[in-house]
Amino acid sequence: MAWENVGEIGGSQFGGNREHIPVMPAEVLFWLRPRSQGIYLDCTVGYCGHALDILEASDPDGKVFGIDRDPEAVDAARRRLQPFGDRAVIIQGHFMELKRLLVEHSISHVEGVLFDLGASSPQLDDPARGFSFQSEGPLDMRMDRSGPTAADIVNGLDEIGLADMIYRWGEERYSRRIARALVRARQQRTISTTRELVSVIESAVPGHYRRGRIHCATRTFQALRIAVNKELDHLEASFRDAADVLAPGGRLCVISFHSLEDRIVKQSFKAFSTRNPGEFEVLTKRPQVPTEDEMRRNPRSRSAKLRVLQRIVHEGHA
Repeated sequence: MAWENVGEIGGSQFGGNREHIPVMPAEVLFWLRPRSQGIYLDCTVGYCGHALDILEASDPDGKVFGIDRDPEAVDAARRRLQPFGDRAVIIQGHFMELKRLLVEHSISHVEGVLFDLGASSPQLDDPARGFSFQSEGPLDMRMDRSGPTAADIVNGLDEIGLADMIYRWGEERYSRRIARALVRARQQRTISTTRELVSVIESAVPGHYRRGRIHCATRTFQALRIAVNKELDHLEASFRDAADVLAPGGRLCVISFHSLEDRIVKQSFKAFSTRNPGEFEVLTKRPQVPTEDEMRRNPRSRSAKLRVLQRIVHEGHA
């Protein structure tokens, strides 16, 4: 697994507080093939880097329907895409609701769907969001500011539950040590900030692990972010819904950032094409990854993988 960029690397390491840079923008455009009069669904519109590219490539009449659970990202996307008028529709919601949201806007089929499963740079770089171990902030990590926070989980889950979560979602080899240290620490005081959590993790792991190339808090922060936002719970069903709304020839593109996500994407696509050999085809036999040049320009792209599924065009369809 590549750990350099899975949504846990803080902004200070790469300059901090910068604009979000979309990952593999040229590759996304290549596979989606935006055209005028096409409708494209961006299920994780974020700060609309990909949506902007799709709108420009589908000029003059292509449309983007964007969904995001983060109200701050939705507000930013609406402002940035305002010049495109009714060609851009941005809705706050979860991509598991994509079918219902499309029906509410009288859309039955789309020419392309994109999932960019990574957290955006503005989210990671805002200390108030609590995603990054590189800066001090409240231990929050909620994408939509609803439900339990990371602090609630750290201070409320029992030792076995913490160890299981950190191992399952973070693939952390020292999950039991970290869970034990968290329980001891919270008996003294509530763990409420990112720095406090990092300090406990550092105290729990061996010295060689603290001095390793990957920060020793990376995997635990990933596990917490996944648990807080239930990031993996609805992926398979949402991919199935996205495939259902594809028009003939339409393509589903998914960018993942760690092996847990990529495994679900790979297995889902394989299942679609195997069960429906005359309906769907996997276009990427192996996932596409960023170029060396992109990884130099955007270090957060390093662990990204892009997979593409297409609804087959049958005879008689244009």
